[in-house]
Amino acid sequence: MLMPSIFGENLFDDFFDDFARPVRNLTRYNQQNVNVMKTDVKEKADAYELNIDLPGYKKEDVKAELKDGYLTISAATKSDNDEKDDKGTYIRRERYYGSCSRSFYVGENVTQDEIKARFEDGILKVAVPKKEEKPAVEEKKYIAIEG
Repeated sequence: MLMPSIFGENLFDDFFDDFARPVRNLTRYNQQNVNVMKTDVKEKADAYELNIDLPGYKKEDVKAELKDGYLTISAATKSDNDEKDDKGTYIRRERYYGSCSRSFYVGENVTQDEIKARFEDGILKVAVPKKEEKPAVEEKKYIAIEG
């Protein structure tokens, strides 16, 4: 029996997900797609290299921001596919709007000029330099005692 797509493959998918089966990765109307922005992090001698998968996005759709020690990568896209017949009647009309973002703590000593990024073949490659956190040296502050 065919069921509307809001039920997934089976009418009882949602009911049984809480019991014996693990939650499935079906993208439904109110769920986030967990397959977006898969990231590989590679540690090198002087930097960390991030390879972030962004298939279907263009370079101008992707933004990178550094704020308070966090590097945030965000991407947004939209697509309109309109097909009409000879009379101007719609045969098919589809729209897609999507966005995603992910943040990485890179440290407060890293500046935006030190981070290098390039986008090629649907993969954003980001190089973040390694910087050692300088431990805060605790100063002893004495209180003067009068007497």
